[in-house]
Amino acid sequence: MLMSYSNQPYRPGGFQVIPPAIKAIILINVGVFLLESFPAFGNVLLSELALWPISSGNFRIWQPLTYLFLHGGTAHIFFNMFALWIFGAEIENHWGTKQFNVYYFTCGIGAALINLFATMGSTYPTIGASGAVYGILLAFGMMFPDRYIFLYFLFPIKAKFFVAGYAFIEFFSGLGSRTMGSGSNVAHFAHLGGMLIGWIYITLKRRDFNLSGMLEKIRPRKKEGGARIHSISRNDDVVTEAEIDRILEKISQSGYSSLSADERHKLLKAGRK
Repeated sequence: MLMSYSNQPYRPGGFQVIPPAIKAIILINVGVFLLESFPAFGNVLLSELALWPISSGNFRIWQPLTYLFLHGGTAHIFFNMFALWIFGAEIENHWGTKQFNVYYFTCGIGAALINLFATMGSTYPTIGASGAVYGILLAFGMMFPDRYIFLYFLFPIKAKFFVAGYAFIEFFSGLGSRTMGSGSNVAHFAHLGGMLIGWIYITLKRRDFNLSGMLEKIRPRKKEGGARIHSISRNDDVVTEAEIDRILEKISQSGYSSLSADERHKLLKAGRK
């Protein structure tokens, strides 16, 4: 699949082809996958780090996190890491590394908890980063809904419809495998869980942002107590190079959305000079 960048959003920070969080996640997953190829390590990793059903007796409290780093084969890890890079790179560049990490692991752990509930009575473990990756896919569809994705390099479809289509496929696939008792080894409910947690996360984040803006508008202004003498020179309007460097560093670490209104004003003013 390819993505059209005709509706490319403005990015004030530096763009990286493989941002730090995604690079680290891919390297760790590949390293663990190589260890899995050795039977001595593979058996231990599967028994201790995979997500086992609670009723199996093999469940451990850390497994909703560690299962994200195990994969069942070359195709499994390749497509997960490829999708993480394709859809996640722009999200990390836009949000910043810290927020991207929080979102990725929130989706992954949330997907694990939902999968545990949906597969009660099962005796099989769940492995793979798919729950977190589907959360990334959902975020891409919500952040860039009108971006075109070319299926098989030929068929253009908007991101919002692409994501909705995947959600429907996973829902009916999961429902079918559960009602028909099929032996599918695909954790459909983990995929759906990652998307659901991602939707809740982004929705709450947007509402918090809007609520803050509304409170700022309706907050009563302090009454002026009397005449004040103001200096003719406005030193507070002077934007120093050190201040701009600090703002750019903050964008690099936490994304443009982390800037305050004053910092955005200073950045805009510096850009006009």
